[in-house]
Amino acid sequence: MSEIAENIERVRENIEKACERAGRKNDVTLIAVSKTMPPERVREAVDAGCVILGENRVQEMVDKMEKVKGARWHLIGHLQKNKVKYIAGKTELIHSIDSWELLSETERRTAMQNIVQNVLLEINISGEKSKYGLTIEEIPDIMNKIGELGHVRVRGLMTMAPKCENSDEARPIFRRARELFEEYDGFDILSMGMSGDYTAAVEEGATHVRVGSAIFGKRD
Repeated sequence: MSEIAENIERVRENIEKACERAGRKNDVTLIAVSKTMPPERVREAVDAGCVILGENRVQEMVDKMEKVKGARWHLIGHLQKNKVKYIAGKTELIHSIDSWELLSETERRTAMQNIVQNVLLEINISGEKSKYGLTIEEIPDIMNKIGELGHVRVRGLMTMAPKCENSDEARPIFRRARELFEEYDGFDILSMGMSGDYTAAVEEGATHVRVGSAIFGKRD
């Protein structure tokens, strides 16, 4: 078994244990964050059964789509409006919708193809200026307008916690995200938790976790 396969197995075991501690069934989706990783290492993850891959940059994701077959692709990084045309309909889920303008552009591009694109609203609960995302106060206005969209489906929320030495420090962020998630009927995806805090995120209700270095190792 390769090192990457062993790491995936370890992460899945940790998710299972976190679900047990939280008294929930393990319906958590593991996303292997493959940004900056060469295709051969990414293929190792896919061969080990971790077929959902998360990329931060549009161009890097498009390039890897050609080189890594059998994967399902999620865009998890910041998305600019002028890049939507390159990924609309190609990515299974866009995690990082952070404005009505971006949502509208995604609608326009998917309508041209007569397809439906699944997306998440990215929320910046911590209020950090270095992070993208909608404020909590902006969510209701967007949710009141999504009925206007015929080719974009808002599936739920994504958030990032501040970097903490102790993952328990991230729990208030995750807990608040879950509370917001539960306010809206029809939401079924809550994307939160990374390599340093994914078990805490699972215990607080994450349905999807985005794990990079715990699978692929430290990036240069």
